[in-house]
Amino acid sequence: MNPFLILSLAIGAEVTATLALKAADGLTRPGPTLVVALGYGTALWLMSSSMDMLPIGVVYAIWAGVGMVGAALGGAVLFDEPVSPMMIAGIGVIALGVTILASAQTQH
Repeated sequence: MNPFLILSLAIGAEVTATLALKAADGLTRPGPTLVVALGYGTALWLMSSSMDMLPIGVVYAIWAGVGMVGAALGGAVLFDEPVSPMMIAGIGVIALGVTILASAQTQH
């Protein structure tokens, strides 16, 4: 299977778990708390699978960058958290960095 697809699924699970963490209200709500546990477990398993095929530095950089963007955008959409022009600029820089990393990896 494509390691970038596996990594994308890992990031999706991690972002879902992170957004559920906020909804879990200090892990006091059972439904969101279950999503947190399953999401992070799934995310780490998938991330480790992608590391079998990609360098750890590339995996972790993409994981952290895309996960941060997903959490920020998800927080804005689901929890009405503010998005400033500086945040948008930061998201753009992260997206550029992730694109460069992914492109550099495919050239090897």
